[in-house]
Order: sequence, then C-alpha cells, then structure tokens
Amino acid sequence: MRNPLDRIASYASVTCLAGLVAWLFLAASCSSSGGAGGRADSRPAVPAPPATAATAAVAVEPPVGGHMTLGDPEWKERLTPAQFEVLRQHGTETPFGAVYEQSEKDGTGTYHCAACGAPLFASTTRFHSGTGWPSFFDPLPGRVDASSDTSLAMVRDEVHCARCGGHLGHVFNDGPQPTGKRYCINGVALAFAAQDTAVKPATEIATFAAGCFWGVEATFRRTKGVVATQVGYCGGTLLNPTYPQVCSHDTGHAEAVQIEYDPAVVSYQQLLEVFFANHDPTTLDRQGPDYGDQYRSAVFANSPAQAAAATAYVAKLTADKRFSDPIVTQIVPAAPFYRAEEYHQQYLEKRGLASCHVR
Repeated sequence: MRNPLDRIASYASVTCLAGLVAWLFLAASCSSSGGAGGRADSRPAVPAPPATAATAAVAVEPPVGGHMTLGDPEWKERLTPAQFEVLRQHGTETPFGAVYEQSEKDGTGTYHCAACGAPLFASTTRFHSGTGWPSFFDPLPGRVDASSDTSLAMVRDEVHCARCGGHLGHVFNDGPQPTGKRYCINGVALAFAAQDTAVKPATEIATFAAGCFWGVEATFRRTKGVVATQVGYCGGTLLNPTYPQVCSHDTGHAEAVQIEYDPAVVSYQQLLEVFFANHDPTTLDRQGPDYGDQYRSAVFANSPAQAAAATAYVAKLTADKRFSDPIVTQIVPAAPFYRAEEYHQQYLEKRGLASCHVR
C-alpha cells in the first residue's frame, strides 16, 4: 500500500566445481538476488536463522484469492530479520544452511509461506536437486505467482507468494517429470506443517465502508474473532490514492476497513450485524458531520457468498423496519484495496481513544 557479484547469494543447478568458480557459477545460473521486474540487487546473502524458524507453527491457512498487505513495521514484527530480508527485500539465504538441513528431515505435510501462512507446496512435490535449497516440481494451485527477473544479464522467472507477495526464489525448466519444473526456494521463506497437524483453512477477508475509517476499524478490532485489520481506500478509479486525493472527491474511493477474521469464531453474518449496528446506512455519502462520497456506506463483497449474505441481511432489516429511512448501503464486488498511510492505522487506539462514531 510499498558491486553485484561480490554480494550475490544465489540458487543454482550445482555441479561439483571448487572454490570461487563454483560460487560464481551459482550466482549466474540460479540467483535469487534481484527483485520482481528485474531490479538489480546489491544485498549480501542472508545468514540462515536457527533451524526452528522454518518449522515454526503455521497459524492460518487462508483461502485462495485472498490478499494480505502490510507495511514494513508490521512485517518486521512478524518475521525474523533473516525472513524479512528474504521475503520482503528479495534477499537470498546461503545454501546448505541450518534451515535446509532441518528441512531435509521433514516428513509428509505442507510447506506454508513463513510470512502469511498461505500453503505453497505439498511435501510430495519436493525432490533433492543438490543445490542446497529446497526444491519442488509443482506448487499448490493458485498459491505461487511468477514475474520476470532480468538481473544478472539474463531473464529468469522469480516466484513469490500469491497472497502476500513474499519473495520465495526462482523457477527453472530443469526439474523432474511430470512438470519438468524446479522451484528453487529459500528455506527461510517456508514453514512446514506435518500432515497430522496441518492447519485447516481458518481466516477470511471482509471489507466494509461506514464513514470515517478510524472509528470503523476500532469497532471491528474489539470484535472477537477478528484477527487483523487495516484501513485504506476502496471502490475508486485512481491507482494508489493518497488521503488528500481521496478527500478531493475526484477518485471515487471510500474510506474502508479490510478485516481478516476467523469464521470458526465469528461468522460473516455477525460481522454484517456489527457493521449495520455501528453506522447509519440510510444517509447517502454522509456519516454524521462528515460529508462526501468517501464516507459512503458500502459492503465490498470478497465472494458471491458474501454478496448474497449482505443482500439478504439488508432485505431483512428493511422488512423488520429497523430504520425509518431506506438503506442506501452499496453492495458491490470487492475492488482493489489500497492501504492508507501509516498514521491512519489503528489511529484511535494509538491515541487512547475509544471511538469517533456518531452512533
């Protein structure tokens, strides 16, 4: 909502060469340096963290298609320094490190993104490539994305987590059948869950607009079952809008809150009830003293099921005459969500305030 050769640590198809020649060959043929889109990289190899980092417990298994966007401060709180360097800054761990050695002992299970918990690879697709980095011939459907990397004067395919965008490594066309692919992955970017303890899908995303997003976020953060929240802008036409641009009424965005929640604890229906109980859905482009289209009432549905639930609940509220005036809440498919500036995040909580709501 964010010298190369002497600093390159890289993935490679390894042959038994010696000393510097072997390392330079690794750098040229299988480097993870360089970010998506071919950015040059001057970062050194990342030291491998303790072996337990790659086998840490996975908290959630998000649905395919969900997206997670956090700023660097939040990522630094969630990740070890080595994980942050690889996943967020496109670094590379050294081969045959402690994490790799530990991963060689993994049994049957699933490899998850160490940043966001999304499942990436089944252990049944792992094979021994001899490179010193975990290698797989096929990711789980919809879980790994690729982009062009033109660093080191060659064109390669960089791979990253489809949910959070975390850098994983590269994919090459020299793997085993049936795919012929070799996904060469930084071990520190993975967290392994054994089959008998693999976590089932746990979190989903909901997105609401109900006026000033400071108070809306504070309300949902107090709701049991809400795992995380972020405020931002949704439903407009401008890419990466700023707060002043949204306030100009020229972008069409609404101040919105994106909510990650555990449906085993709180249902989407219950979130709808919280949403409608904490703002006035009958005022068009207004909440209390705040006027403008950015303060409109809207449900940004992340699935057809969410849209159906919201439509049915509005019909029920109307039939029950919960409001004296017609409900004007928009129910629309979720549009791109742009995380707001950092000072807006948890604004009231940081200042010791409970609410700024009109209801």
